[in-house]
Amino acid sequence: MKNKPVIIVSGASRGIGEAVSRLLGDAGAAVSLLARSEKRLASVAEAIGDAGGETLIVPTDVADSEACRYAVAKTLERFGRLDGLVNCAGIVDPMATVIDADPDIWRRNIEVNLMGPFYLTHWALPHLRESKGRIVNVSSGAAHHTILAASAYCAAKAGLNHFTSVLAEEEPSVTAIAMRPGVVDTPMQAQLRAEGPGVMPPEQADFYITLKETGQLEPPQVPGRVIAWLVLDAPRQWSGRFLNYDDTEVTTATDRFFSLNEKSNADS
Repeated sequence: MKNKPVIIVSGASRGIGEAVSRLLGDAGAAVSLLARSEKRLASVAEAIGDAGGETLIVPTDVADSEACRYAVAKTLERFGRLDGLVNCAGIVDPMATVIDADPDIWRRNIEVNLMGPFYLTHWALPHLRESKGRIVNVSSGAAHHTILAASAYCAAKAGLNHFTSVLAEEEPSVTAIAMRPGVVDTPMQAQLRAEGPGVMPPEQADFYITLKETGQLEPPQVPGRVIAWLVLDAPRQWSGRFLNYDDTEVTTATDRFFSLNEKSNADS
């Protein structure tokens, strides 16, 4: 484990989190897989293992501080170090206007999308300070753009961006980045298509349906590749930034990293 980076990924059982985890395994990292579904995590771990990667499964509800503490502790117990954290777990519920939203479900959104990254970061920081590690917070364009009937999600992502900025200032030895992954073909997009027409203005609901019908959704591997590179190799001077997955400086560096990694694997 001395030379192999160790990364925690939340939301690792599907979508972007699964893609990031597989790509990290392919790149030679050991991956601690966090999500609520142990069954789905086992499937991801099996795929990574079949490709030669090493994983640890820790079923975790990121809205629970003690569960996050336990996940970090188990990762340290298994691998002996921690080099990076990807906060990818996220939910869009409640799909409802502010006046119609269930307050308990609204709070749950904040607990998962904002408190979860805080909890994992809080418990991971002593070890990331030691390794001069990296944190990637998977944000959204919703941090800046209004999505009607998704007020909790928008508020949580806006908070996550500013949390990242403050973290970067407080922790000079740790690189903290927020990233917009674009519109991605995930279960969250499926939920927007299914529930949007009942709670959103027609033009907004049609927008999400059109994205799918016209093939405009990115596969999870596209932003996943960028996130994997960021948590392994992002420059220290980028700390505190909110990056887009398709920024030229980001994609160029990502392509270079994976090309070199593939060449190194071919030569070894």
